[in-house]
Amino acid sequence: MLQSAAPAYATADATEYLMPVSVGQSCRRLVPVILAGGSGTRLWPLSRGHFPKQLIGVVAANSLLQSTVTRMKGFTGDFDVDAEPIIVCGEEHRFATEEHMRSCGVVATIIGEPARRDTAPALTLAALELLKDGHDAIMVAMPADHSIADVHALHQAICVAAGYAQRGMIATLGIPPTRAETAFGYICIGDALDDGAHRIERFVERPAAEVAAHYVASGMYWWNSGIFVLRASTWLDALARANPEMHGACVAALEEGQREAKFVRPCPSAFARVSSDSIDYAVMEHIGREGSLCDGAVVPLVAGWSDLGSWDAVWEAMDKDPCGNVASGRVIFEGATSSYARSEGGRLVACVGTTNVIVVETDDAVLVADRSHSQDIKGLVARIHEQNAPEAETHRKVHRPWGFYDSIAHGERFQVKRIVVSPGARLSLQMHHHRAEHWIIVCGTALVTRGEQQFLLSENESTFIPLGVRHRLENPGKVPLELIEVQSGAYLGEDDIVRFEDAYGRT
Repeated sequence: MLQSAAPAYATADATEYLMPVSVGQSCRRLVPVILAGGSGTRLWPLSRGHFPKQLIGVVAANSLLQSTVTRMKGFTGDFDVDAEPIIVCGEEHRFATEEHMRSCGVVATIIGEPARRDTAPALTLAALELLKDGHDAIMVAMPADHSIADVHALHQAICVAAGYAQRGMIATLGIPPTRAETAFGYICIGDALDDGAHRIERFVERPAAEVAAHYVASGMYWWNSGIFVLRASTWLDALARANPEMHGACVAALEEGQREAKFVRPCPSAFARVSSDSIDYAVMEHIGREGSLCDGAVVPLVAGWSDLGSWDAVWEAMDKDPCGNVASGRVIFEGATSSYARSEGGRLVACVGTTNVIVVETDDAVLVADRSHSQDIKGLVARIHEQNAPEAETHRKVHRPWGFYDSIAHGERFQVKRIVVSPGARLSLQMHHHRAEHWIIVCGTALVTRGEQQFLLSENESTFIPLGVRHRLENPGKVPLELIEVQSGAYLGEDDIVRFEDAYGRT
């Protein structure tokens, strides 16, 4: 029997987030919820901890995040889609996420997690945010780092899934498998429902190769896409029964958190009490069992879906030349077959006689791998972490709220950076204990604060910032400000920054 959505929980000290929702209340509002907290380590060296794959144009000019937030545009189903999605990301990616939204003309509510806690807490924060005004909504929860070729087919599947969600079921989209794949979770399908959907029998984590082959041959198992369609109240009801501690800690984190326009920052100390768990483990693995939390439905999705979880998956998702090769950037193939090569740093990458090879070049690292071992890159990144090498987390080009900098040269007592400041942006008012700086303007106009002085610099002009002097760099113009910074001193680390004022809350 289909269950109607249960009322959201109300508590004495969490009423803002858990106002009651009427049982059986009609719900025709779809809200895209983008889960953007992944690290994408298998796409190293392009994806790094501080700039993960969802912020990168892996298969197109737009970033994966931009492609995901615009995926519901043109939806023509029987439901109303909110123009403003909710994005849940790491707090450290807030400003990059905001910039990506501005670039594609999307206004979004961004929830910045103070720490990584996997997808179940992320979805819980989004559901609580939607219910804070007492109005329920159907969430279309999508990972930010997947690729879908046929958006119209996606819309059709979501429309079917939303019909089940409207009646209080948890619906998910399943991918009929084309091969035995050990990198994906699986969904065992149960009794047939309408429109090609099935009841969810059970969720299965990544199987061994022989088990995956059995699943595919049986025809009773679909890949788990990670896309869920469900009412906010349904999720909170299920989670409160399956994991009341996580539920309560998420409520407290939002209640004690802060708001700044469209940005929501959960309280770090309260969020630290939230356990880490995935949507699958926290709730979905309880679906289909006797006495389960609620009914579940899985809707087939045949739309050219890829989780882009490895370089092999990227190769699979892209157009290939007659020899099966994929090139990105300055790449030349000679006698190569079934290879993927990417030049990100601008250098020429030449592949001669290679077969099933991955080559990815960035400013500070080069990856060469057999395509069949692309899943092993996660272990490689762990080894780089063990060596405390910066290449595990950061690129040479580092994005900041005001623009970016690129460390183009360094030695024992010097470092040279190319700095680009966006129009209207400014760095913090700061000082350094161990280094002095020379600034040479290459393009644009700089407003410089140096001690008690404030002055403008134009192209080919320069200034010197002595060690220990308060200073600030601003771009008052309408074009990007570009300069070369030469640092000199006994210590040149990024932690030698004392901030006195900051427009981005980093003091």
